Amino acid sequence: MVTVASQPGTVHTAIAEHASIDPHGLGVDAPPYLRADATTLDVNLGVRVEAEFDRLRGWPRRPFGPLGPAQLIPGLGQYWAPHLLSARVRGRFGERSLDGASVYAEKNWGAAFADHWWWGQGEHVAFAGGRIHGVAPTAVVAWTDDGLVALSPPFARTVTRAGGGEWRIRARSPRWRIEVSGESGDALELPVPVARGRLELRSRHHLRGRIAVRVHRGRRLWLASEGPAALEDGATPPA
Repeated sequence: MVTVASQPGTVHTAIAEHASIDPHGLGVDAPPYLRADATTLDVNLGVRVEAEFDRLRGWPRRPFGPLGPAQLIPGLGQYWAPHLLSARVRGRFGERSLDGASVYAEKNWGAAFADHWWWGQGEHVAFAGGRIHGVAPTAVVAWTDDGLVALSPPFARTVTRAGGGEWRIRARSPRWRIEVSGESGDALELPVPVARGRLELRSRHHLRGRIAVRVHRGRRLWLASEGPAALEDGATPPA
């Protein structure tokens, strides 16, 4: 499924009959709607997005992604991994210039959506989580020019509250403590793919939210940041 959304505006969605991915790197080709790789994006759903990325800051070389060793466990409902923490854009969205905008990109895959899930991304932070098997694990990543910290269960304790236009996350390990606070008003209802190619409006996506993050290393404040954010709150419709 390919989706382009703007706020305020219209959600454009299409399902490509044929798609392929690059087995050796980051790349996808879903004609005639989508072509993308590590440094370019071309989406055409009536409205067109054409973008090139430079000044890329990717995920650092380390044994695991943000989920830690859990990323190697087979059969989890969802997996999440940012691969582009930041970059600058040259391009257009329809008639609108995107030059100078910032971009972030991640991979999200799995067999099914959780009954309730949450997600967010700002200039120095990204997080994702959901309720599954009676628990609500959340992974959170924060970064500065000096480095990156990623916390997730079981090596960090996370407490999350999401709903009603608010997102609150506290994550703690023996060395690090991350506190995230997000809020937003109006949301776009976005479709998510379910069985046999069907789409259901399950995602409330907030493209003009705000997020604040504070990161402590021991008693020392390592990061304090506040600014615009994209935020998501999703749920399975009641039976």
